[in-house]
Amino acid sequence: MDVNEIMNILPHRYPFLLVDRILEFEPGKKIVGLKNVTMNEPFFPGHFPGHPVMPGVLIIEAMAQVAALLAYRSSDDDIRSKVTYFVGIDNTKFRKPVVPGDQLRLELEATGCRRGIWTFVGKAYVDGKLVTESELKATFADK
Repeated sequence: MDVNEIMNILPHRYPFLLVDRILEFEPGKKIVGLKNVTMNEPFFPGHFPGHPVMPGVLIIEAMAQVAALLAYRSSDDDIRSKVTYFVGIDNTKFRKPVVPGDQLRLELEATGCRRGIWTFVGKAYVDGKLVTESELKATFADK
């Protein structure tokens, strides 16, 4: 799935669209996305001047966007008129900074969907090394 297909599903746009491509997709189970981290990101001038580091909350947001794509593409067609809301985050660990030039590989696994709330385990890698991990929850709501 390329960025145009992603934008047909997600409401996010620059500068807040944080996924560039989907590499793998298993409906209801797993999705793998990519975020190319460039020096042109709007947050780098202030985080941190002279030592640019991608904010951890934006890594989590990138995971949430990839998770939303999994939920949308795994759900009934009528769900597409709704928006996905990120409703929970647990057991998050940041293991290594993400910097300009990195390619963030975002791997999300759906662990369940009960009463309309999807749960996911997410891991982010750079060059095969785990940089962030988290458990996420999301739900659909009317726009």
